[in-house]
Amino acid sequence: MTDMKLEIAVLPVSDVDRAKRFYLALGWREDADFAGDGGFRVIQLTPPGSPASVIFGSGVTDAAPGSAQGLHLVVTDIETTRAEIAARGVGISEVFHDAGGVFHHAGTGARVDGPDPDRHSYASFASFSDPDGNGWVLQEITTRLPGRVTDVRYSSAAELADALRRAARAHGEHEKELGHEDTDWPSWYAEYMVQHGPSAG
Repeated sequence: MTDMKLEIAVLPVSDVDRAKRFYLALGWREDADFAGDGGFRVIQLTPPGSPASVIFGSGVTDAAPGSAQGLHLVVTDIETTRAEIAARGVGISEVFHDAGGVFHHAGTGARVDGPDPDRHSYASFASFSDPDGNGWVLQEITTRLPGRVTDVRYSSAAELADALRRAARAHGEHEKELGHEDTDWPSWYAEYMVQHGPSAG
């Protein structure tokens, strides 16, 4: 199969300018605000560090405003990100994990207060909604499952430097376990950085 990369999620909103203010207040980048004939309007915004974007506007979807649910934003530190969003004046839930321990249930069912007790990757969440009720979920991922990272890109030199520092710390622990110097450290670094991604913590 050829690559098929998810690029856009379309959000149904009732007030385009209100939605734009909300997402800009979250620190999302404005990529486009295009107005066409007959009131047609398309706004594209991108969350920090995300390869995918959202689009909303007038005449871009027939879905009911607020009907988009379960949109996930992956973060490496759930508590820090939750605090950053709350500091921007956005109502957001406390951090929670699911009673089943796999994925969260719909709505607020089976939520257990606090992050996953063992801090497993993929298992800690927080949720918020935009003014129309479109629902977002923060999901903490610190280590990707095997095979999930295939295209690693760094958005800046600073992000790459941070990834190298994390790899260096992890490699130091690896050498302690080996009990000797790892002469093939470039291969170890490469594998680590592919598996953990640009900001996998």
